[in-house]
Amino acid sequence: MRQKAVSVGFLYPGYSAEDDYPAIERALNRSGAGEVSLPVVHTLMREDAHRVDALLDIGGADVLGEGARTLRGLGVTAAVWACTSGSFVFGWDGAAAQVAGVREAAGVPASSTSFAFVHAARALGLSRVAVAATYPADVAERFAGFLGHAGVEVVALSCRGIVTAAEVGTLGRDEVLAFVAANDHPDAEAVLVPDTALHTVSWLDELEARVGKPVLTANQVSVWEGLRLASGPGGLPPRTGLGRLFAVPAGVPTAVPAADSAAPAGGPAERGRHPWQL
Repeated sequence: MRQKAVSVGFLYPGYSAEDDYPAIERALNRSGAGEVSLPVVHTLMREDAHRVDALLDIGGADVLGEGARTLRGLGVTAAVWACTSGSFVFGWDGAAAQVAGVREAAGVPASSTSFAFVHAARALGLSRVAVAATYPADVAERFAGFLGHAGVEVVALSCRGIVTAAEVGTLGRDEVLAFVAANDHPDAEAVLVPDTALHTVSWLDELEARVGKPVLTANQVSVWEGLRLASGPGGLPPRTGLGRLFAVPAGVPTAVPAADSAAPAGGPAERGRHPWQL
C-alpha cells in the first residue's frame, strides 16, 4: 500500500548542487513507497565563501526566517536548512537555536544538515568516521568538533580547501568518487562528505561500493532527515538505491540521547524533546 504524499521543504543557499533534490525526489517516487515532494527555496547568499564570517551571514536568522516563511506558504510537512557549514559554524547550541527559528517561522518540524549527519550516524550505529570535506581546514575542523560533541569520533579529516560553493558544484562523478575514496581511513566505519554544494545523490551506491562501507553525503542526509521528521510515528520506510542510510528503517526520536545532554537546564532536552522538533 502506498503511503500518503509528504512534502519536505529545503532552504538552500545560493545555487550549486540544488539539482540533487529533484534527482532524489524522482528516485524516491520510482521506489513506489509513497509520493514525495521536495520543494527547494533558495536563500540569500551575500557572499559565496567557505569562510566563517560569510557562513555566519549565510545562516543568519533574517535570511532563514524569510525562506522558512516561504516554505510555510507552500504547505510543507517538515523543513530542513540544507547547509552543513552554515549550521555547524554556529556551534551546537547556536545550530539548535537556528533550527528552532526555522521551526517557528515554517510552523513544522525542522532540522539542519549538521544535525542530519548526527542522526544518520546514530541510525547506522556509527562511532568512528572519516570526513572528506571540500572546505578549507579551519571550517572543516568545526564540523569535526560538532560531530565530537555528539559522540562521533573523527579518525581522519581531509580538506580540499575549496572556498566557493560554485566551484564545489562543478566537481563531477569521477572527481567525487576519487575524492571520497582517497580520504577513507581503515579505522573509520563510514565516510562523511559534508557539503550540500557537492553533487552526490546520483552516485551514492557507487560511492559505497568504492569504499566498501557507508558513505553519508550532505544532500542525502538532508533529505533523509526531512523525510524522517515528516513520516510521523510510523517512521521512514526503507528504500533501495540511495545508500545504506535509506535502506534501514528510521523513526523520529522522542527523547534527547546522552550525547545531547549539554542543552541548558530547563531547555528542550530537559523536557524530553529535541530543540529542532515542533
